[in-house]
Amino acid sequence: MKKVYIVSDGTGETAAQMVKAAMVQFANQFSAEKDIYISRHKNMRKKEQIEAICEEAAEAKALIVYTIVSPDIRTALAEQATARGVVCVDLIGPLLAGLAGHFGLEPKSIAGLLHNVNEAYFKRIDAMEYTIGHDDGRDLTRLGEADLVILGISRTSKTPLSMYLSQQGWKVVNIPIINGFQTPNEIFEIDQRKIVCLTIDPENLTTIRRNRLSRLGQHRGGEYADPDKVNEEISYASEIFRKNRKWAVFNVTGKALEETAAEIIRLMASRRLTPTVALENTPAIQ
Repeated sequence: MKKVYIVSDGTGETAAQMVKAAMVQFANQFSAEKDIYISRHKNMRKKEQIEAICEEAAEAKALIVYTIVSPDIRTALAEQATARGVVCVDLIGPLLAGLAGHFGLEPKSIAGLLHNVNEAYFKRIDAMEYTIGHDDGRDLTRLGEADLVILGISRTSKTPLSMYLSQQGWKVVNIPIINGFQTPNEIFEIDQRKIVCLTIDPENLTTIRRNRLSRLGQHRGGEYADPDKVNEEISYASEIFRKNRKWAVFNVTGKALEETAAEIIRLMASRRLTPTVALENTPAIQ
């Protein structure tokens, strides 16, 4: 049985995927499961660890495939492997050297950065999935996990605003305010500083609703786009917002989505509230 040791200063996932991809080219000549033994060695960041793994690889007659960003540790591995007659393949060293020469820059040479990037990516996906699952007040069972709760009547951009913020790492719940219906009690059980409200000019909202109905082929909108009913809805929501003074109110009339989002993020930053996953381009953490 042939043995391959994957050595990495991180998780070793990158090297593992590369080895698997390369082994496909030998698929007709041996069985990867029966004829190849792959051993992964993670977080190898000290010369003592490198020496030990090279000794083990020499005894096992294994090939070493490694991804190590530290030049010193990378050099140590190459020297130790050569001294013991172990064949080794450096997957990242030549690439870093090529990129450094092309860009005229020096790499950070900090282990584990890719893992941190991947972790942030998956946390952002989690925030987006959470936000989708809590759109329009459909699920309040995990309300305590929310970074932000948005309240507003229909067509005040609650959903697109929630999705935009979730792409920046915020777990968002949006809840509709409906004339005559009580606000869910669950929202009073969380940090009230996380709650923001959206309002809009009545004439602007009436136009938005009429345009929406027109796109749907419904030219008679009934109460939904009736100016008097729209005024009633806005007044009803405004009274709820007024009674809860910790809730911030944002007027979205004529504002781009990004503008409202930026205002909300600045407010959350002033309240020392941060998103689930801090992204470099999120104003709240600048």
